[in-house]
Amino acid sequence: MARLGWLRQGLFALGLGAVALSGAMAAGPDRWVATWATSQQIPEPNNALPADALKDATLRQVVRIRLPGQTLRVRLTNAYGTQPLRIGAATLAAATDAAGSAIIPESLRKLSFGGSDGVTIPAGAEVWSDPVSLPVAAGADLTISIYLPEAPAQQTGHPGSRATSYYVHGEQTGAASLPDAKAVDHWYQIAGIETLSAKGSAVVTLGDSITDGSGVKPNTNLRWPDALQRRLQSTKGYETMAVLNAGIGGNRLLLDGLGPNALARFDREVLSPPGVTHLIVLEGVNDLGTFTRDAPQPPEAHAAHVEAMIGALRQIVARARTRGIVAIGGTITPFAKSGYYHPDAATEADRQTVNAWIRAPGNFDAVIDFDAALRDPANPAQLRADYDSGDGLHPSLAGYQAMAGVVPLELLKPMALWKKRPPAPGPVASAKPLAVPAEGPAIAFTFDDLPAHASLPPGVTRLDVADSILATLKAAGAPATGFINGVQIEREPASAPVLDHWRAAGLPLGNHGWAHLNLADITDDQFADELARNDPLLAKLMAGQDWKWFRYPFLSEASNDPGRRARIRKLLAEKGYKVADVTMSFDDWAYNDTYARCMAKNDTAAIAIMEKAWLEGAEASIGRYRAMAKALYGRDIPYVLLMHLGAFDARMLPKLMDLYKRYGFRFVSLAEAEKDPYYRADIDPSLAPDPQGLEGALMAKGLPVPSAYQRPPLDTMCQ
Repeated sequence: MARLGWLRQGLFALGLGAVALSGAMAAGPDRWVATWATSQQIPEPNNALPADALKDATLRQVVRIRLPGQTLRVRLTNAYGTQPLRIGAATLAAATDAAGSAIIPESLRKLSFGGSDGVTIPAGAEVWSDPVSLPVAAGADLTISIYLPEAPAQQTGHPGSRATSYYVHGEQTGAASLPDAKAVDHWYQIAGIETLSAKGSAVVTLGDSITDGSGVKPNTNLRWPDALQRRLQSTKGYETMAVLNAGIGGNRLLLDGLGPNALARFDREVLSPPGVTHLIVLEGVNDLGTFTRDAPQPPEAHAAHVEAMIGALRQIVARARTRGIVAIGGTITPFAKSGYYHPDAATEADRQTVNAWIRAPGNFDAVIDFDAALRDPANPAQLRADYDSGDGLHPSLAGYQAMAGVVPLELLKPMALWKKRPPAPGPVASAKPLAVPAEGPAIAFTFDDLPAHASLPPGVTRLDVADSILATLKAAGAPATGFINGVQIEREPASAPVLDHWRAAGLPLGNHGWAHLNLADITDDQFADELARNDPLLAKLMAGQDWKWFRYPFLSEASNDPGRRARIRKLLAEKGYKVADVTMSFDDWAYNDTYARCMAKNDTAAIAIMEKAWLEGAEASIGRYRAMAKALYGRDIPYVLLMHLGAFDARMLPKLMDLYKRYGFRFVSLAEAEKDPYYRADIDPSLAPDPQGLEGALMAKGLPVPSAYQRPPLDTMCQ
C-alpha cells in the first residue's frame, strides 16, 4: 500500500486528480518522445494465445515507462495481422505494482481514437491513440488494457516481454483489477507509449536475446537496457533520455529467425518512434552461430557470410545517419562455450573479423566494446565465468549489469555535440588517388627484414618487389625507413641491389640485428655482436647520414627480465642508438609466403580471399591502435607502422595508401613521428623504459586491450 499511496500522491501533485480529458486536448510541451517501446513479431505457436482466448476478451498488459510526463498517447499494432483488427475499447492507468492486474482507479484514462472509443487497425498497420492527461514519474508501471470483440486473424506480439500480462473474457478495460484473469508472460498488440516533452530524447537498443534479456525473471526489469536506463536517470544531464528496448530473441542481421531480421524491422522500430537521437546495435551472434551450427562451411563461404553481415551493418548505419541518429556499434560477445551453437575456430575468426570492422573508426559513429567487457581474459573466445548465465551464450545478471556499466554515457550526449561527426568511409579501393590531408593523425612507414623477405611468386625478383613498393611510396609522398639483416645478403647475394635502390630513392636504413635473432634467445654479448655486425654495412650505405635507429627483431625487449632489458638499453644508449618503436601493425608478413604458393598454382579465388583479409586486417588495426592511444592519452599519437618488403605487400600497398588517406592520415618520417613525447624513452634509451607498446601501457594501467584482428588460416591455403 505504500507504493499505492506514493503513486496517488504523484498523480495528484499537479492538481489534475481524476479529471478526464478527451483526445482533443491542446499540446503542452514541445514534441512527442517515445517513453516505452517494444519490438514486434509473429508469436511462435508456443507463445501465441489460443484464438478463443482473445475473442470477446480484455488484455491488460503492464509496461514500465522511462521518462516523466503529463500527456501520453499509446501506440497499438496489427503489424503482422492478416486481417483488420477491431479494438472495441482501451484504457491507460497506473499499476499498483509491476506484477499484478490491479490499477489505481483514479488514474484510469479512457483512450480514444479520433474521438471514438474504438478503432479498426488495418492489416500491417499501427495506430496512435488521442493524447490523454496522466502525470507520471520516470520508472512508473502503467497498464494498457484493450478489448477485442474478435480474436486477431494473426497475432502480433513480443514473446520476450519479461513482464506478466492478463487476459479475461468480456469488456473489462475499466476494471480496478482482473481477479479471474489468466496470466501470461508475453505482450500482444501493443507497440509503444509516447509523451510530450521539451527536453526528452531516446536511444534504441537494437539486438537479439541478449538485449531482450534472456534469463531475466518476469517483472524484475534486470535486462542490460534496464540497467542502462537506471544509470541515465541517476546521472545529471542524462535524466531525460529513454532507453527503448528493440531486442528480439534469435534475431539476425541477414535472415529471419523467431522474428524478422534486423533490416526488415529497422524502419518501424528505430526510425518510427519519435524523439530517437541515438542507436546502439548489438547484432550478429545468431548469424555467426546458425551459419555453422549444422555443418562446417568452406573458407570462401565464411568470407562471403562475414561480408554480408558487414554489409547489413553498413546499411543500418547509413539509414540511421540519414535521419540524424547517432549510430553506435556494440561488439559481438564471446560464445565459444555455447552448447547450442558449438562454434569452431573459423566461427570465432568470423566474430573477430566483424568486431574489428565494428571497432574501426568511421564505420560506426562510436563503439561500445561489449566483447572486451564480458570475455574471459584467459580465454577471450568465451564469456567470463561470472558473466555466463550457464549456456555459454547469454550473460548472467551480473553480465547484463557489466554491459550497462561499460557504456560510456558521453556517447549519448545531446545531438548538438555530434555536429562534427565524420562521414562514413567509402570503399577501400579508389581509382583516383586522394590528396594527403594537411591535418590528421600521422603515420610513419617502416619495413623490416631488408633486403629480402619471404618467398617470391614465379617470375618475380627482389628488385621487382622493392621497386614496386618504392614507386607506391613516392606516388603517395610517404617517407619510409628500412631495417636490415645483413645475413640476408650472405644467404641471397642477388638481393643486395635492393638496398642500393632503397638508398637511391632517398630513404634511410636502420639496424635490425645481423641475423634477426630474438633478444630472449641470446646473451648480452651475442646481442652486442648482432648490433655491431651491421654497423659497417649501414655506415657505407648511409654515407654520413643518421642510421642509429634500432628495431628489435620480433619486437622483443626481454620484457620479463627488467634487469636484462635495462642492460641492453644502456648498451644502445652508449652506442648512440634510438629505438624504432612499433605502434601499429597487422601481420602483413604472414601473407607473403602463401601468396607465392597461390600465384604458382594460379589460385585466383584464394588470392581474392587474402586481399580481402589483408585489407580488413589493416582497417581493423587502425581502429584498434587508435582506440588504445585515445584510452591512454585521450589523443592520437604519431603511429609507427610495421611492414615488410614482400611480394603481397607490393601488390596491396596502393590500396593501403588509399585506406590511410580515407581515414585522414598524414605520412611522416620515423624521426618526425618519434619527436612526440610518447617516444621519449625510445629516443633516449638511457631513460627508464616505458611498458612495451600501447598494449603494454594498457596492461600496466589495468585497462582492457582490444582484441586483434583474427586473420584467416593461411598455412593450408594453396598447398
